[in-house]
Amino acid sequence: MKKSNRELLHGTLELLILRLLQSKKRHGYEIAKQIQVFSKEKLKVGQGSLYPALHRLEHKGMIKSSWGQSESGRKVKFYEPTKEGAAQLQEEVSYWQEFSQTINLIIREG
Repeated sequence: MKKSNRELLHGTLELLILRLLQSKKRHGYEIAKQIQVFSKEKLKVGQGSLYPALHRLEHKGMIKSSWGQSESGRKVKFYEPTKEGAAQLQEEVSYWQEFSQTINLIIREG
């Protein structure tokens, strides 16, 4: 699944980030670890993909950041969704569900 990891994340990383931030503020390392845990180790997000995605989302006004302390006491930047980001998440989830159902139809019928 190595090759498809990159392709999958390219199109869905922002969606995954918004979804993880829906429940609580998180810092970058925590976001990457949660993606890995929730995917049962099938998806791994490197810093070279994660931080540009976080910056894109912040630039688009979908998330905002603030400095704080991690559980280990380190100074880290926490991210949380804006109202626009929460609305975008709902739109993206609906799109993703419809898209994946369509792909499944083709896979089953093809």
